Amino acid sequence: MSIDEAVEASPATSASAAGPVAGIMHLFPGVALTALIAIAATYLHRVPGFGGLSPLILSILLGMGLHNIIGAPALAKPGIAFSLRRVLRAAIVLLGLQLTLLQIGSVGVEGVVGTVVTLAATFFFTLWAGRRLGIERQLTTLIAAGTSICGASAVVATNAVVDGDDEDVAYAIATVTVFGSLSMMLFPFLNGFLHLAPQAYGLWTGASIHEVAQVVAAAFQDGTAAGHFGTIVKLTRVLMLAPVVLIVAFVWARRREAKEQGTARGKIMVPWFAFGFLGMVVLNSFLPPMTTMHSTAAAITTFMLAMALAAMGLETDIVKLKAKGLRPLALGASAWIFITCFGLAMTSLAI
Repeated sequence: MSIDEAVEASPATSASAAGPVAGIMHLFPGVALTALIAIAATYLHRVPGFGGLSPLILSILLGMGLHNIIGAPALAKPGIAFSLRRVLRAAIVLLGLQLTLLQIGSVGVEGVVGTVVTLAATFFFTLWAGRRLGIERQLTTLIAAGTSICGASAVVATNAVVDGDDEDVAYAIATVTVFGSLSMMLFPFLNGFLHLAPQAYGLWTGASIHEVAQVVAAAFQDGTAAGHFGTIVKLTRVLMLAPVVLIVAFVWARRREAKEQGTARGKIMVPWFAFGFLGMVVLNSFLPPMTTMHSTAAAITTFMLAMALAAMGLETDIVKLKAKGLRPLALGASAWIFITCFGLAMTSLAI
């Protein structure tokens, strides 16, 4: 069942009609469950040995474990669906507070162009490779978004418009986590042979590694200058989440329309949260610099994303995940090798 179907099918609407308090109480068990899992993931992230896994990844793993070992209570289903849809989209909007237009400008025209070209080339290569491997279009698109933009956040944001199965989301997140973690360890080692300048190394890491945390870990291995530049380049990639989601939403709406020949024209699902994300970037660009506010907003955003991924895990069936086989993993590996090599080539041209 898709996220939208889960929300629409739940009896939360009738509970809300009985009064706002009844509606809140109807959602409370599931929302509380996802919040508790997110809290557990946040603390587990601080435990030695688990620091390499972000709270987002730990949340989906804990959710999957609970669902497949014990099972999520039926009472929690409406709240889980709410976290999957509403909490997720609110978190993506808040994600815009982590970036400013001034930061993008500091990357320079060559750096921005190189980053955008790497992103676009990786996205279309992954779509092409997915077709050649015979992988479902939804899963291919999610792996493409996660690899080319910003890992797990991009996967769940893109799924809001492609409407893939929960197992598709879990598999896509698994691939970007595995190969992003490999990049995090390999890039500093490879730079020992490449001898890239700090700015060039920062550009390569920011334009090529999947998750923001992975970029930070890899880029700062070469010093503060490389670390800061790599982080800004990566956040520039994050900014591309909104336009990519909007384009994907338009393309998927047209495909649905083509399949519905002889029926009414398909309605384009506008991902308004993408506009909210862009609005937050613009707003953040004109706000006075307040470290406390930005760190608090970043912590809230991460926690809300962890709640959404906990909900995703609570809806993921491991048996169905295994049934997808190894071809999607091969696709993730191909996309990882492509973005690593293409990103390095664009770095040599840009700097």
